[in-house]
Amino acid sequence: MGIDFNVFKGSEDGKIVKGSAHRDKLNGDECLVQTTHSGVCGTDEHYRHKSMTLGHEFAGVVKTIGPNVTTLKVGDNVGYGYLHDSCGHCQECLTGRETFCPGRVVYGYGDLDQGSFSSHSIRREAFLFKIPAGVKNEDAAPLMCGGATVFNVLDMYNVRPMDRVGIIGVGGLGHLAIQFASKMGCEVVVFSGTQSKRAEALRLGAKEFYATNGATELKPEKLIDHLLVTTSAQPDWALYLPVMAPSGVIYPLSVSQGDLKVPYMPLIANGLRIQGSLIAPRAIHNRMLEFAAFHGIKPIIQQFPLTVDGITEAMQTLNDGKIRYRGVLVAQN
Repeated sequence: MGIDFNVFKGSEDGKIVKGSAHRDKLNGDECLVQTTHSGVCGTDEHYRHKSMTLGHEFAGVVKTIGPNVTTLKVGDNVGYGYLHDSCGHCQECLTGRETFCPGRVVYGYGDLDQGSFSSHSIRREAFLFKIPAGVKNEDAAPLMCGGATVFNVLDMYNVRPMDRVGIIGVGGLGHLAIQFASKMGCEVVVFSGTQSKRAEALRLGAKEFYATNGATELKPEKLIDHLLVTTSAQPDWALYLPVMAPSGVIYPLSVSQGDLKVPYMPLIANGLRIQGSLIAPRAIHNRMLEFAAFHGIKPIIQQFPLTVDGITEAMQTLNDGKIRYRGVLVAQN
């Protein structure tokens, strides 16, 4: 007996393979959740050559609850993201920064038999997020990582209304960052390679837009207080540091294995700061979902079936840079 469900895994040669997972029973505050939708994130590509269940932008429905579940009910729409668990008693956990817990369990490092590319998952109630009424599951899924990543910067690091927020890139992260920052009352300044996304960026809430390909100098109306780097490659720092306001903060948000190389003296002379940031801890994650529901913020999505072929196509489309702007896998029940 026990609980069996289908999963989609990476493999040594990078092909997506269908497999299965088994758990004997639900323990403690664990819930069995059924996948309705899964976002496709660039981080998933990093584990494509590893024999593990892929996916960490989950949206679905609670099917069964464990003996110690207290708030969620069967039938609730819920999501989960990058963080699976934490110790609950260290300084970081006790101050609401459990994403930095030394004992954290995160995607790619624990629970490798489970992920959102699956028919079901088992997750602790404490790390599931109830999806607000009015937010569809297909829109909620990309918010579980992409939305939480950009919102965390704006919330945790005290970005204020009327701050000048620069966003490099109009993609999976960037198009969400534009919406969140704009609805927070910030002056949003977007930098993108060409003019092709200008109209869309302005529609999403940007006040200014600058194409950067071939540029030797940027001339925004005023200097930038906070700069979110959402592109997969590092920008030309010599182009951006001169447009930062004194004491401005730069947030590199995409995952890269290379070194971060930034001109030294502009940081010193202008008191600039480079701030690392991960996905949102749970309190901020819940605020993000409530904020998105209240303001009608949702990702622009491209849907694919949650099958071997659908996952393969979605990840190839993402690698080709042709997703506009978040891929979403739809369960074929």
